[in-house]
Amino acid sequence: MLIYSVGYYSVIGSSEPIKMPPVLYSFRRCPYAIRARICLHYASITVELREVFLADKPEAMLALSSKGTVPVLQLADQVLDESIDLMYWALSQSDPDDWLRQELQQQTLSLIEENDGSFKTHLDHYKYWDRYPAEPQAFYRQQAEQFLGRLEGLLETNSFLLTDAPTVADIAIFPFIRQFAFVDKHWFDQAPYGHLQRWLDYFLNSRLFTAIMDKSPAWQPGDKPKLFP
Repeated sequence: MLIYSVGYYSVIGSSEPIKMPPVLYSFRRCPYAIRARICLHYASITVELREVFLADKPEAMLALSSKGTVPVLQLADQVLDESIDLMYWALSQSDPDDWLRQELQQQTLSLIEENDGSFKTHLDHYKYWDRYPAEPQAFYRQQAEQFLGRLEGLLETNSFLLTDAPTVADIAIFPFIRQFAFVDKHWFDQAPYGHLQRWLDYFLNSRLFTAIMDKSPAWQPGDKPKLFP
């Protein structure tokens, strides 16, 4: 029989605490959670996965992070509730293909900042345009296309955004381009972004992405721990 606590569990009858995996609160389709899970899987870090339904957020998660957003990673000594912090923490544990590429740090941070800032705003307006009736949906799409054009230009030079191999920039941005594309996949597939379409297809069909997209029921207190990956 196991008694669970933060960061460790104890076996009844034994005085020795045994390490247990970090706890990850996640939502399958959330782009922030997707990029976090990709990095955890890539770095071979085992966590206890707790799938969250955003309309019914568990009190255990809110007690850790009042933001009420995913992902949230509960470590033995700290809580990470920003996806970028979680990604960089995972890659600091293991980065076999050098996704961090320190010599590209400035370009990486610039791209991620634009993705998480202005592009995410335009993406939200485009996807949920009925909530923003001041402009038609096509207007918000055109605003988002400024970033798409920047990415298309980068991919004319390299197979991936900054080099001919994936880096953390690709992983951080891919889930948001996926979300944009599927707002109107027919439009996206015919848009003049051939390099970006190829790049997106690469990640959509990758084993790594497939591996982190399994469906799970919403976590409830008392559930048997589900390990990921």
